[in-house]
Amino acid sequence: MVLGKVIGTVWATRKDENLTGMKFLIVRHIDLEYRLKDQYVVAVDSVGAGVGEVVLVASGSSARQTEVTKNKPVDAVIMAIVDKLDLTD
Repeated sequence: MVLGKVIGTVWATRKDENLTGMKFLIVRHIDLEYRLKDQYVVAVDSVGAGVGEVVLVASGSSARQTEVTKNKPVDAVIMAIVDKLDLTD
């Protein structure tokens, strides 16, 4: 899983019919101090996330394990909106 911040939306009017109705969001990776990294991913939103929110993204075969993405051609999914991080040394 990866921590990220939603920074935008992808609009695709023509796509595989198995992706119809899915919302695609652009997620920029962040570190544990919420600093933006240079990596990005386009992920299907399965939890109703929005721009500016910190999220958890699953990728690979794990991305196809949510109710929204089951057996769909998806490689990344937003599967949680992060409320808070608690770190211990």
